[in-house]
Amino acid sequence: MKILAVDKIREGDLFTIHNEPIAGIDLMERAANACFYWLITNIPDHKKIKVFCGTGNNGGDGLAIARLMASKGYKTEVFLFGSPEKLSPSCRINYDRLSETTSIKCNIIQDEGILAVFHPDEDIIIDALFGSGLNKPVTGFLAGVIRHINEQASITISIDVPSGLFCDETIGSPDPAVIHADHTLTFSPPKLALFFPENDRFIGNWHLLDIGILQGYIDSAETKYYYTTQQDCKKILKKRNKFSHKGTFGHAYLVCGSRGKMGAAVLAAKACLRSGPGLVTAHIPRSGNTILQTAVPEAMLFFDAEEDIFSGIADLSAYSSIAIGPGIGQADATRRALKHLIQNSKMPLIFDADALNILGENKTWIPFIPKGSIFTPHPKEFERLVGKSSNDFERNKIQREFSIKYGAYVVLKGANTAITTPDGNCYFNSTGNPGMATGGSGDVLTGILAGIKAQGYSSLESCLLGVYIHGLAGDLAAEERGHEALIAGDIIQHLGNAFLSLYGEF
Repeated sequence: MKILAVDKIREGDLFTIHNEPIAGIDLMERAANACFYWLITNIPDHKKIKVFCGTGNNGGDGLAIARLMASKGYKTEVFLFGSPEKLSPSCRINYDRLSETTSIKCNIIQDEGILAVFHPDEDIIIDALFGSGLNKPVTGFLAGVIRHINEQASITISIDVPSGLFCDETIGSPDPAVIHADHTLTFSPPKLALFFPENDRFIGNWHLLDIGILQGYIDSAETKYYYTTQQDCKKILKKRNKFSHKGTFGHAYLVCGSRGKMGAAVLAAKACLRSGPGLVTAHIPRSGNTILQTAVPEAMLFFDAEEDIFSGIADLSAYSSIAIGPGIGQADATRRALKHLIQNSKMPLIFDADALNILGENKTWIPFIPKGSIFTPHPKEFERLVGKSSNDFERNKIQREFSIKYGAYVVLKGANTAITTPDGNCYFNSTGNPGMATGGSGDVLTGILAGIKAQGYSSLESCLLGVYIHGLAGDLAAEERGHEALIAGDIIQHLGNAFLSLYGEF
């Protein structure tokens, strides 16, 4: 699914209006109805609806929503900030329609006054002040209105985007005048701001509503940003032939583990096996023999010359994917062995954990890494690779530039894990949950990526499918365990059902 800049979304609205064709006011009504159905599904009818409206089209959405909620029996009150003479054309039409609804109280506020205090047990606040077109900070009286709303304990629901938020760049200020929404009802296609941690305090839980922007426009619109959905991954997943054998699905090679960190090797190897390769070999120090043979009997083992660390590579010719990093430590011999692996591999490599930390201290090695390799850092590991950034938008720009410069795929782990590619594209993942923020989750992802890559998937396909499956297995585990009790092994246990969910419609 494409993520579009605000100017492209505006073009999509106009394209739909001219080519469906549909009147602008009817497209607004369609958006209001989409919000209305979400609201009546999720808000008890005894709640009182307080709608804050501006003078633009976002305010028009709010006025239409207020009218629809009142028609359903909700006690609804509107706060309109600005003169009715200054409303946008579509907003004005909805204002006139609202005026015919006698059950709604409409407060027109044109100067600074004392705003009501709302009752959290009774009131739901709907924010329709500004919407997605804002490109400068909110100041003055309306900034005070936003701060007043944020001081209330009532549930706040923003329409399209929280008022005051920028969609395509950072808001910058540490304490900006931006609505802190509990829920954001945003219109498809999604906006870039939804995917960055710095905006989480404003957006809350966001819900994507389809208002019928013509698919022909979306297909032709240019973008570098995408949102990976189940449908995208179903297209990637290859159906298995009944005459296949273990040699069909490749051989994954995992360099993992050191004394005291063999758990990382166990998790990576188990996850790799559960991801579909025909064979898995774990390269481990000799001291890990009993642990791996007992915990993961299905994996073959290659023993390092050293008792406790990784110090040298095997003959790589037998393998169809190579991953390194989980639990390997950063001993001097391990550093040398990693450099040797980079120099001798003829195929893309998958780097995680300590392998990334070693590269962060030896950046001159990076240009020699095979093209198409995959880096899987968490934010701190990425910072060690590229340096600090001042905000999430800048970090994403740096991530994309890193991928372009080195011909690499970067999987920046976190909520909506961001995958950047050598052509400068960025794919945000749609699965996963806070319970996955636990030790070993990254080792599981490395195993999954290696297992998928071994089967002949491209680096891009491996990243998109692997990250999605990893997050989906985590979601299935969270449904059973909850966020607090979820551990990395639970993700592995749910990989089978995660794959089954993609196969469901074949």
